[in-house]
Amino acid sequence: MTGAATLPGSQRDFAAALLDAERAVPPGLRAWNGSDPAARLAVYRNNVVSSLVDALADTFPVVQQLVGVEFFRAMAVLFVRESPPRSRVLAHYGRDFPAFVAAFEPARGLPYLADVARLEVARVRAYHAADAELVSEEMVSLALASGERMGELRLVLNPSVHTLASPHAVVTLWAAHQVDGDDVAQVDVDAPERAVILRAGLEVLVLPSARGTVCFVEAVHAGLNLGDAAARAIAAAPDFDLSGTLTQLLAHGALSSIHLPPRLSS
Repeated sequence: MTGAATLPGSQRDFAAALLDAERAVPPGLRAWNGSDPAARLAVYRNNVVSSLVDALADTFPVVQQLVGVEFFRAMAVLFVRESPPRSRVLAHYGRDFPAFVAAFEPARGLPYLADVARLEVARVRAYHAADAELVSEEMVSLALASGERMGELRLVLNPSVHTLASPHAVVTLWAAHQVDGDDVAQVDVDAPERAVILRAGLEVLVLPSARGTVCFVEAVHAGLNLGDAAARAIAAAPDFDLSGTLTQLLAHGALSSIHLPPRLSS
């Protein structure tokens, strides 16, 4: 579907009727075989909504496991009717679903659910992110030789890199659903957790990370240079390990470039 505001009136009415069973059949709608247009529309409506719910279930498998299929599909139907796709690419559909879950009153008893959904969105976004060259050993060597200007270095993250910080143990919850037999009931859901999510080759990694690491990555993503990003991470987490963080990022291909900006002439 394209944005409803860009459609001609008749198409806009038809698109709205597809997602709202209370709407009347759009004027002029006819079935090719002379059957009742309302009955045909009801079948088509059910197929469209069901397909979109299936797409959400593919994107949010752990959310569905946590609440059960029946609850998930009922919640997803309401989301579909409130937030239809704005792109033909269904892999992009559902980025607003975590916010919907956070405000969904029947799910209030699972305060971690929205953050699990955010983790699953980050994984899908990482998987479909653009490819990028990994930072070369030569580039790393040049960066290490920058001496007193090392703090001015600019790091460029791989487009697949995302971060997540939650007051709940969402990384452990998600991981427990990837292994058969793991006891989810033993997870302390009130333990804060953070992660860096990225794609290595064709595999999406969810790397449990310290507060300082996540803060550093977010600062780099915001455009801060190495020195300022490290300072922000230390302010948030005095035990931040810059060397260890850089080693981890390089080892997992999280950086695509490191460069030293030219000096400004006085």
